[in-house]
Amino acid sequence: MSPRRILWTLAALHVAVIIASNVLVQIPLELGPVLTTWGSFTFPIIFLATDLSVRVLGKDVARRVVLLAMVPALVATYVVSVLFQEGAFAGWAALGEFNLFVFRIACASLAAYVVGQLTDILVFQRLQRRGPWWVAPAFSTVIGGFIDTLVFFAAAFHGSPDAFMAEHWPTLAATDYLTKQAVSLAFYLPVYGSTVGWLLARMAPSPRPA
Repeated sequence: MSPRRILWTLAALHVAVIIASNVLVQIPLELGPVLTTWGSFTFPIIFLATDLSVRVLGKDVARRVVLLAMVPALVATYVVSVLFQEGAFAGWAALGEFNLFVFRIACASLAAYVVGQLTDILVFQRLQRRGPWWVAPAFSTVIGGFIDTLVFFAAAFHGSPDAFMAEHWPTLAATDYLTKQAVSLAFYLPVYGSTVGWLLARMAPSPRPA
């Protein structure tokens, strides 16, 4: 696969995960005493993909993927958020009227995605040669995820016309962050460990015949 095709494939993966997460975040999920959404299980896939990209392809490629996905992610977030409300399809007619509140959330999502992913790349690159294999993906996801969550909830809901979200966004942000980190560390960190070796082995040059 050519480098250009790899870039666009990874960018498409990011956008696809964002689209799925924007739909699934509207579907509640109870995990014991914790009320979360199904989006908590899909969005961390982006951090997994980014960490694998940095480890296998390098930090410059990972950053270019984020830049390529920026505009499609913004458009997709707005369109999906307008079309799907509370987990139900609102109909194509919903796109006929510009929704300023949804656009604010889409812009907040974009800002959080970009800042969170670039933070993840920076932390991973600094730590990838220090300690056991899990140190870089674990800490980059924890720190990048914190920045992502803080930027999104603050930008989307601080002073929001939605009185409930304006008042309770710090608590909701904390729950969202802790849930995503639990999912990331319990499920996606082992996936990273098992996948990175397989990818590096496939990309290794074949030995030349004697």
